[in-house]
Amino acid sequence: MGAEMSKIISYLVLSICLASQAMTQTAYQRIGDTLYGSNGINYQTIGDTTYGSNGTTYQQIGDTTYSSRGQTYQRIGDTTYGSNGTTYQRIGDTLYISDGQTCQTIGNTTYCN
Repeated sequence: MGAEMSKIISYLVLSICLASQAMTQTAYQRIGDTLYGSNGINYQTIGDTTYGSNGTTYQQIGDTTYSSRGQTYQRIGDTTYGSNGTTYQRIGDTLYISDGQTCQTIGNTTYCN
């Protein structure tokens, strides 16, 4: 998987996780293929599949990501559309989520509010 696709999956996983949490500051640090969350949830990507320590998995097939929780996410350009109506737009190193949350990557750490 290319670095750009890995970054997109990371952003998508981050935003999906945030969608189910209260509006709190969370930091995620990527070390190799693993994303460590300050909230205690970690994600490991193996091939086109990302496994969460909370039991959720995400599989990337083309421009669509499928969640084991039943949601789908389709990427068109810099915007990802969730089957739950949420949209995610990446501009540079910042991800803007339609619910008002943002995630910004600095180095190998992503900060979300």
